[in-house]
Amino acid sequence: MTVVAAVLVALLLDGCAAGNAKIASRKGYVRFPGKHYASGEKAEIGTKIEGEASYYGPGFHGKLTASGETFNQNDYTCAHKTLPFGTVLKVVRRDNGESVEVRVNDRGPYVGDRILDLSVAAGKKIGLDKVGHAYVTATVIE
Repeated sequence: MTVVAAVLVALLLDGCAAGNAKIASRKGYVRFPGKHYASGEKAEIGTKIEGEASYYGPGFHGKLTASGETFNQNDYTCAHKTLPFGTVLKVVRRDNGESVEVRVNDRGPYVGDRILDLSVAAGKKIGLDKVGHAYVTATVIE
C-alpha cells in the first residue's frame, strides 16, 4: 500500500506543478510578492487607459489573487490584464465624474472588452453597484 500511496502523491504533486507553471507565466506574476506585490516592473506615471470597467467580489472574497495576495472585496484594489502588480490607478467614471484610487493585485477582467475589474468597495465608490459596469478613464499615478 505504501508504494501505491507514494505514486498517487507523486502524480498529484506533478499536476499541481503544471498548474503553478501556468499561473507563474502570467506577466507581472511573482510567487512570493513581497511588500508591494509587484514584480519590479513599473508602469509609466500618467499612462491613461479608457474603456468599460466592472466590479467583482463576493465569490472571490478570501481567495488568492494572481499576485498571491488574499482578495478582500472591501479593499480598493483591481484586476488588470497586464499592468504590473502594485500599480496605483486613479479611476474616473466618465458619466458621473466619481473617482477612486485602486491598486492592481489581480489579473482580468475576462469578460468582453472590459479593461478593469474593481473590488466591490471600489466599484461602490464610483456607483458601479447600481449599473454593473461603466466607461472609465484610468490613469497610472504610482
